[in-house]
Amino acid sequence: MSLKKIWLKITDKNKYYKYKYEGLRKNKEALFKNKIKNLLEIIEKKIKTKEEISFLHSGHLGDLINALPVIKEISKTKRCNYFIEANKKIPEHIKSENHPFGNVYLSDASVKMVLPLLKRQSYLNIADEFKNQNIDINLNLFRDLPINFNIDSIRWYSHLTGVHPDLSKSYIEADDNKLIKDKIVIMRSLRRQNYLINYKFLSDHKDILFLGLKKEFLDLKKDMSNLKFHDCKNFLEMTEIIKNSKIFIGNLSFGYTLAEGLKIPRLLESNPEFPLVYPNGGKGYDFYYQNHFEKMFKKLYLNN
Repeated sequence: MSLKKIWLKITDKNKYYKYKYEGLRKNKEALFKNKIKNLLEIIEKKIKTKEEISFLHSGHLGDLINALPVIKEISKTKRCNYFIEANKKIPEHIKSENHPFGNVYLSDASVKMVLPLLKRQSYLNIADEFKNQNIDINLNLFRDLPINFNIDSIRWYSHLTGVHPDLSKSYIEADDNKLIKDKIVIMRSLRRQNYLINYKFLSDHKDILFLGLKKEFLDLKKDMSNLKFHDCKNFLEMTEIIKNSKIFIGNLSFGYTLAEGLKIPRLLESNPEFPLVYPNGGKGYDFYYQNHFEKMFKKLYLNN
């Protein structure tokens, strides 16, 4: 921090915030002119001229799925390949102690879990693990964009590519799960929980199933003795179960990302400090407060 910035912070808060804002704005302008402008032009040219386009993504899991609407839109006129990279390290400044894969965006195991789901998508020409294949568009570059990342995260890829699909339409394909259906399905990660919310009012329901990690299940089961757990063999099976659910409930987790892509009846437990995801179309609602949670659950439960 410069001496001027320190001095203004001590002596004049208004001038300090103005000085800080101007500094951030100038840094973003320089980033755009020196790197992003040329990058966007290259991406736009490849989408316009190439007949087959290979995309790279390194995670998080939800980010992989959030890129699908743009890829699906591009696939209407191009052959699209999707390669997933394991073990890319998370920068120190954004690490979380509760991240399921430690210090990497995606583990080897998680890539193996997600590939059956990606291979199921008919609009992907190839879906596979990244092993130094030629890449046309690196979707990880969305992280470099000079934007506020609290916008709806599914729109990041539109701002990277200039492609704007209809987000009210489903973009995940899955078969029906014949063994598990019509459940109230919950997937609630330990990260980004809303401290104003509890699930105790659901304790009288006998048709509730939890998907996800066992430690996440045990955390919620303290408030819901009726909660049952299913350990999915991969994320394609998880998607099939969510597709066949009566209602899906989740916080900002991979499960909600799947429910959003399927456009099934769904409730999103939003976090006041991290409003990164929003329902788009269909019977999707987000909530911050307990009374709204219970009201919207009742509405969906009685009408599905």
